[in-house]
Amino acid sequence: MTDVIVVGGGPTGLMLACELRLHGVDVVVLERRPERGGESRGRGLHARSVEIMDQRGLLERFLAVSEKFQVGGLFGGVMATWPDSLDTAHPYGLATPQAVTERLLEERALELGTDIRRGYEVTALSQDADGVSVGLADGTQLRSRYLVGCDGGRSTVRKALGVGFPGEPSTVETLIGDLELAADPAEVAAVVERVRRTELRFGVAPDVDGRPGVARVIVPAAGVAEDRATPPTLEEFRERLRAVAGTDFGARAAHWLSRFGDATRQAERYRVGRVLLAGDAAHIHPPTGGQGLNLGVQDAFNLGWKLAAEVAGRAPEGLLDSYHAERHPVGARVLTNTRAQMTLLGSASGPTALRELFTRLMEVEEVNRYVTGMITALDIRYDLGGGDGRGGGGRGGDGDGDDGRGGDGLGAGAGVDHELVGRRLRDIRLSGDRRLYALMHRGRGLLLDRTGGRLAADAWADRVDHVTDPGAELDVPAVLLRPDGHVAWAGEDRRSLEAALTRWWGAPAQGPAGG
Repeated sequence: MTDVIVVGGGPTGLMLACELRLHGVDVVVLERRPERGGESRGRGLHARSVEIMDQRGLLERFLAVSEKFQVGGLFGGVMATWPDSLDTAHPYGLATPQAVTERLLEERALELGTDIRRGYEVTALSQDADGVSVGLADGTQLRSRYLVGCDGGRSTVRKALGVGFPGEPSTVETLIGDLELAADPAEVAAVVERVRRTELRFGVAPDVDGRPGVARVIVPAAGVAEDRATPPTLEEFRERLRAVAGTDFGARAAHWLSRFGDATRQAERYRVGRVLLAGDAAHIHPPTGGQGLNLGVQDAFNLGWKLAAEVAGRAPEGLLDSYHAERHPVGARVLTNTRAQMTLLGSASGPTALRELFTRLMEVEEVNRYVTGMITALDIRYDLGGGDGRGGGGRGGDGDGDDGRGGDGLGAGAGVDHELVGRRLRDIRLSGDRRLYALMHRGRGLLLDRTGGRLAADAWADRVDHVTDPGAELDVPAVLLRPDGHVAWAGEDRRSLEAALTRWWGAPAQGPAGG
């Protein structure tokens, strides 16, 4: 019996496998597709996902095959300049096709010893007090101690669990595809410019994913299909192009065709016993703002170290349940902002007027920073039981919350009530020409300590690294970081530090730290 079965070999499942393997968990990834997909639904990584890749030593691999972009707002078709005051050392996104993201994460998962099995379709599952049994399409069965469904919006795992998936059905539908176009590129560009003045759900991106002559085309569908799992035909695509743009651009071949709606749904629970849900299996929403792939990767980043501790038998009470408590509000907020974006994308007079107003609002620095922090997930603050606990949607920043940088950088205070607690910490410079994120590649906890020896974490040394000379850029006495980079504690009180260590990493190995 393996430790964890991950159902689904997309970015979410592969990221989770990487995180679990960092902690020595035996992982089997079951992927229905016989080969890795070539299409790219997700188009890149937002700033928080860029940070995550840096925290695990993967960023250089992504930088080698990606282009940086800086688009502030990126909300409902409204663009703005990148705000100056984002609290990150990586103020950019990466234009990385999903197929490339999957390839890089799969390579890393294999390096870490993940067992990836393609062509394995899960058809049923059941669980008992000791583990989870999985039925496969070929009639065989597998068994594991835990299972995570990362198998998309039509998740077999979620349906087998009987978890409710409430929300709103699609009211509009959009066709998307990679097509070869015979029309002159200048003609295509002119038509796109004209049509997008009133229809923002239309667009043509030439040479998509570096393929000369292949364009990514999106166009509103005539209605909502009864079965969106059935892709549109090339002729259907041509008809919609002629209806919306007055030309089909001489579309002559299709490399990939699909459709998506504006439905928003979220699983009522992310955990049922030994089975958990992540990525699109836990939430679906329109692709506005490019948040879907990022949301799933960040689900996996939150879950991985917690599930690993549970498998190892050293997780403190409630640790695994904190995955739902922290990530469900984040997913709900994405559903809300994508609903708002779909309204802004409308072509009627009301949405047009609203978009004009929102465009002017985005010229206000505070509004631009708020929206950009929300879309990029830089502003997330988990409710860890202290402070204002704004869960899935605290203001961006790391200090007083007024300008997104907190004035002097990292604020002041103590324990779980500190302004930093629940936030991710940016990649600060450390003494000795070191960077914070370079110390996080192993996925361990981290105590950054400027108290000169008054604090200790020796009893948790098998799980937490202690840095006693972090440097002046850390302008609080000490902070305790979880493996996902979020602050679990800040201050200088030894007893409250020990309480935080016990809360997140379990009982000490040899009595309280510091004796």
